[in-house]
Order: sequence, then structure tokens, then C-alpha cells
Amino acid sequence: MFSKLFIALMLLVLFSSNSIAGIIKIDKDSPSIAKAVALAKAGDTLLIAKGNYTSSGIKIDKRLSIIGVDYPEIDASSCKGNLFSITASGVEFNGLLLKNVPYNHTSDNAAIKFIKSTDCIVKNNKINNCFFGIYLANTNNCIISGNKLSSTGKRESINGNGIHLWHCNNIHIRNNKVQGHRDGIYFEFVRGSRIEGNESMHNIRYGLHFMFSDSCHYINNSFIENGAGVAVMYTRYIDMTGNKFVHNWGTASFGLLLKDIKDSRIERNTFTKNTIAVFSEGINRVKLEHNTFEKNGWALKILANCTDNTFIKNNFIGNTFDAAATSGYGKNIFLGNYWSRYKGYDINKDGAGDIPYCPVTLFSFLAEKFQYSVLLLHSLFVEALDIAEQIFPSVTPKYYIDTAPSMRMNK
Repeated sequence: MFSKLFIALMLLVLFSSNSIAGIIKIDKDSPSIAKAVALAKAGDTLLIAKGNYTSSGIKIDKRLSIIGVDYPEIDASSCKGNLFSITASGVEFNGLLLKNVPYNHTSDNAAIKFIKSTDCIVKNNKINNCFFGIYLANTNNCIISGNKLSSTGKRESINGNGIHLWHCNNIHIRNNKVQGHRDGIYFEFVRGSRIEGNESMHNIRYGLHFMFSDSCHYINNSFIENGAGVAVMYTRYIDMTGNKFVHNWGTASFGLLLKDIKDSRIERNTFTKNTIAVFSEGINRVKLEHNTFEKNGWALKILANCTDNTFIKNNFIGNTFDAAATSGYGKNIFLGNYWSRYKGYDINKDGAGDIPYCPVTLFSFLAEKFQYSVLLLHSLFVEALDIAEQIFPSVTPKYYIDTAPSMRMNK
């Protein structure tokens, strides 16, 4: 009997000593969201009812969960800074509609901006017509998931980025939809992060733009009808797998720009109807394997300073030019790719063509030097040039030859 009473007393003391996180409900008859944040204690949840709210900027310096019911609309038209500025860790935003953070000449104002935070979550929110959408600076171990960000700005100079990361580590960005911004997703000095299942389309400059961001994984994303698809610069140890680069079309557009990239893997991606599918400058020890290039202007443009790269078991289907190279001295390996233009044969039936294939034609070389020559693209003159080049090679780069082209599409 004594032991049971002792246990009961101990449990009573234990539970009474713990503070239980509270729920603060906010509606049009309640104090403002900013006042509720000021009154809340660390660990509290702010539950915002459906309705229209205005705010001139809210600062969060404690762990809170801010949850919307049926997407309450928070209008930031009167903000002179960020709508939400967060310097605490463990903060969550869920189910809000945030809109109209105005453009600023001197600062990157955002709907939600984290500064030196950790372990935060932003999920299932709608962010409309905000200068910057979700902004993370010096922030680690966060999840950005299931958000929809859109902007209607027409000029790059007055439009910010949808999801913007600067000096961050271990960020998981998944299943978001971003459109109409300067860059859909932007990284600078980011490490060890995972970008998965996002859709970035109709952005003014790039669907995804990252620099100095090593050891990141980009998986199953779609980059559709952006000014240019993805720009990857000054980075190493990246993994881009299962992404779609579609209809990034224009006079200077591309699906994927690789500039000064090392020791990385580009695998099982699809490039469809881009002006240039992959533009490479200064890439080294990069593996491009099992990708599909279909109906692009140029499937590959490779500058002279690209060396020790491998192009293995890719599919090149119906491109205007399969490849263009500024020099034949970059040592790269082409092996086992499928080329829809290949007219060779396979006598021993091993699945590989018995004669090599060079994707860099004489006419593709001339088109690089003299752009107006593309007017002759489908003429008999061009066919005669390419046949002559096959018989008496003069400009065909020796390191741009597939020695065992596949007779059928690679899986």
C-alpha cells in the first residue's frame, strides 16, 4: 500500500513540474498575430482561423508552431521588411497563405526568413507575390515541404527567388511548386542538402541556380519552361538523378549549365526540347550516364576545358545536333550510347555497332562558327558535307567518338 501511494505522489510531482505547451487561438476578434507571438511562451502553438489579416512584420525569437486553419490570408503590403523574421530554432509554419511582401532596393525581404536557426519546418503553405518567398541564411537541419510559391513579376531586377538558401547545411527541400520568380530555387554555399520532387517552372531566369554548394543531391525534380533550366557553378560532389528538363527554350537558353564542376554524377535525367540540353564549361571527372536527350537543338555543347568525363549509355533521339565541341583535345570517353542518327551495323549481334560514331559533325562545327549557316540545315549540301567528313575526317575530334554505339535504346 505504501509503495503504491509513493509512486502516485512521485507521478503527481513529476507532472506538476513540467510545463505543458499551450494553444493560442487567433481570429479577427483576437489580438493581432504579432501580439499573440509576443504573449506566447516557447513551445506554444498559434492556431490562426480562416480569414484575412494584415501585418507590418513579425519577429519570432522563441520556439513556436504557427498553424493555419483553411489557409488564413496574411497580407504584407504594409511591411517595410520581412513578413516573418525568425531567429529561434524549432519553429514551424503550416497551412498559411502569405502574400504581397513588397520589392525593396536594399534588402532581400521575404515572406518567411530564417537567420541562424536550426530544426525548423515550413510545410503546406501558399506564398503569393512576395519579393522573396522562403529565405534561409546561416540555417541548418530544416525541412521545406509541400509549399506553393508563385509570383507575377515580369522583370528579373524586381523579382526575388522563390526558395533562397545562403550558407546552410542539411536542408531538405521536397515536393514544392515554384513559379514566376527570378530563380525558382537558389543556393549559395550550401552543403549536404537534398532537393527532391519539386516542380520549378515559368521562372524568369533559372528553375534552379546554385554555386559553391558541394555534396548535394537533386532527385526527381522538374524544370519546365524557365528562362533557362538549371545553372550549376563552382561545385563538386553533386548527384543529379531522375530530373526532367523540359522546354527551356530561347536564344541563350539551356536545360543544364555545368560550369567548373568536378567529381559529380548526372544520371537518369530527361532532357526534352531545350535549346541546349547540357552546356559544359570546365567540367572534370563528371559522369553522365543513362540520360535521355530528345528533340533538343543541341544535346551537348562541350568546351575545350572539359576533360576526363564519361558519357556512357545515354540515349540521343531526334536532336538537331547531337554534340558540338570547340576543340578536339578535351579527353572524354563516349561509350555505349544510343544515337538515333547512327547508320552503322552489328554483324556479330552483340548489341554494339561495329563502326564507331562521331556525334560532332562537320556542319555542327560550322554552325558554331557561322550561326547563319543553320539556314542550310536540311539541304543536300549539308548531307554531302557530313558524308565527306566521315570518309575524310578533317575536324572530327578524336576524343568525341563512341567506339561501341548501342544499336538499341538503353534502359
